[in-house]
Amino acid sequence: MPAPSPRAVPPTRKQFSLVLILALAASFFGGCESGRDALQSLDGKPLRTEGKILLVNYWAEWCAPCREEIPELNAFYREHSDKVLVLGINFDQLPAEQVQQQADKFAIEFPLLAEAPAGRWGQAMPQVLPSTFIIDASGQWRRTLVGPQTAQSLAEAVAQVQN
Repeated sequence: MPAPSPRAVPPTRKQFSLVLILALAASFFGGCESGRDALQSLDGKPLRTEGKILLVNYWAEWCAPCREEIPELNAFYREHSDKVLVLGINFDQLPAEQVQQQADKFAIEFPLLAEAPAGRWGQAMPQVLPSTFIIDASGQWRRTLVGPQTAQSLAEAVAQVQN
């Protein structure tokens, strides 16, 4: 005769509460850069942003000032990538393959986001291009730069956020 199967015993309220508390703590202490909240690059990889100031630049192929600004963003990215992460977002939200083709055409060197992180920093998508959000190292929006920037103006804006 086979052994009787064990009966599933529902968890007590205390056990259920403990599991719930542990799950919430794990999601809280895991940080916003883990799991579904991590920013994704155009190639689908999560970007490590913790401890860095972010310059989140909105650009489009048809925007002449955006195209003029790209070499300045590239220069700033190369010079300051140890403390600042420049991220690009295609304003038109085109498919990744098209965005990559445009990025190659304009020689964009900094990482591009797969999609605009709607409302992530409490800011709506800008309506003027180019626009660059400055996000401090704790992940808080600090200001928006409107219009084409130079490596010098970006350095000055970042210095103000660091103070």
